[in-house]
Amino acid sequence: MDKILIHGGHPLSGSIKVSGSKNSSLPILAATLLTREPCIVHRVPDLSDT
Repeated sequence: MDKILIHGGHPLSGSIKVSGSKNSSLPILAATLLTREPCIVHRVPDLSDT
C-alpha cells in the first residue's frame, strides 16, 4: 500500500485523484472519519455485498 508521510506543523488542504475502484474507496471513506473538517469524496463506486 502506498502512503504519504507529512512532517511539520502546517495545515494541509487540497485535492488528489485516485482510482475509482472499490478497494481504494473504502480506506478513503474511513480516513474521512479522522477529521472534523468537511470531506467531499467524488466518483465512489456503488458498494454492496451479495
